[in-house]
Amino acid sequence: MKVDPVSLRLFVAVMEEGTIAAAALREHLAPAAVSKRISELEAALDTVLFQRSNKGAQATAAAHALLGLARGVLYGLDDIAEQMAGYASGLRGHVRVFANISAITQFLPDDLRSFMAVAPLVQVHLQERISSAIARAVADSTADIGILNAGAYGEPLAMLPYREDELVLIVPRAHPLARRKKASFREALAHEFVGAHPGSAVNNQLHRAAAEIGLPLRLRIQVSGYDAMSLMVAAGMGIGILPRRSARLYLASLDIRAVALDEPWVRRQLVVCVRSLEALSPAARSLVEHLCAGASPGPV
Repeated sequence: MKVDPVSLRLFVAVMEEGTIAAAALREHLAPAAVSKRISELEAALDTVLFQRSNKGAQATAAAHALLGLARGVLYGLDDIAEQMAGYASGLRGHVRVFANISAITQFLPDDLRSFMAVAPLVQVHLQERISSAIARAVADSTADIGILNAGAYGEPLAMLPYREDELVLIVPRAHPLARRKKASFREALAHEFVGAHPGSAVNNQLHRAAAEIGLPLRLRIQVSGYDAMSLMVAAGMGIGILPRRSARLYLASLDIRAVALDEPWVRRQLVVCVRSLEALSPAARSLVEHLCAGASPGPV
């Protein structure tokens, strides 16, 4: 049995308006077209819905029973259309995002808050990873979107500008470098470091920079987060390097100071990476567009 939704909608109109002529006027159709649809519905259901006479059409008991069922079906179809329209426009769905700690502690809280204000039905699943792991996850479809430091990761990915940040040195307040507004990395290498965990972008950068100078990078301890790094620096375990905006989270509560580094590599570009924009779901594409809308260098 095939029941046409259009016929159901016209049937409901006839029941609500009382006559075929009034229903036809409401639906902007000819009365003959509405009458034909009702006859086809009766044939599909093998049930008489209206007793016809020269005085008009009188609804049968079957018609009254069908009215509630028809309304439920039509409401359900409208709901399907509304929800699917949400997916098509990118305002509904699930998006898996992998981001490095620099993006998470500096920019993503505000960016995701503003995105969810305009797309509250999109569920964003955010996980922290180091940049190399983010590139692999996006390449193998474990993540839809990655946010990481710009660079070559050996993966065929599309990368879009996101934000800029600046690395700074954090030292205990009693440290000899704490009285300086700016220091070179060579001067910093005279001291022990609290390092980021192996494989992180900051850790790799420090090793490269130390090798170029020809001095050892003395890592006293390595930690997996900026909060742990700041706590260890405050405890006198060494000095550390992290993004300026991330450092601001800890300067007021811990006995540490931020010192600018006089090196060209301290300014970094963060990027949004995807396998391809064309392959993204509407929800994921909406998030990418939102993130990249503020792609000019962020304040540091």
